[in-house]
Amino acid sequence: MGKFAVKTVKTGIKFNLKAGNGEIIATSEVYTSRSACLKGVESVRKNAPIAKLEDQTEEGFETVTNPKFEVYKDKAGEFRFRLKARNGEIIAVSEGYKAKASCMNGIESVRKNAPEAETVDEKE
Repeated sequence: MGKFAVKTVKTGIKFNLKAGNGEIIATSEVYTSRSACLKGVESVRKNAPIAKLEDQTEEGFETVTNPKFEVYKDKAGEFRFRLKARNGEIIAVSEGYKAKASCMNGIESVRKNAPEAETVDEKE
């Protein structure tokens, strides 16, 4: 069972969505308040299962409406995804993956874990 680990960092508060094995599968931006961070958690819970997929690594990819997972390649050539809410705001991002298949598995893991994940506080 996954969990949203909420933690305070130097610049504010953020969450990591962790899979059942403890691996971080998605990370939020840094929020200025706990309540804003928890709204971000709720947004991921709500949007992840219904988000469409936009694969920006494909030539001539089709742009889809929000909420959506965007798959893209970073400057280092690694595959990453970002989850956007209905309003187009980025609510969670992934780490870099060497293989596209691993990135797609990360998306499926977010879809599967986010809706039921408990929210816990995590110390530095």
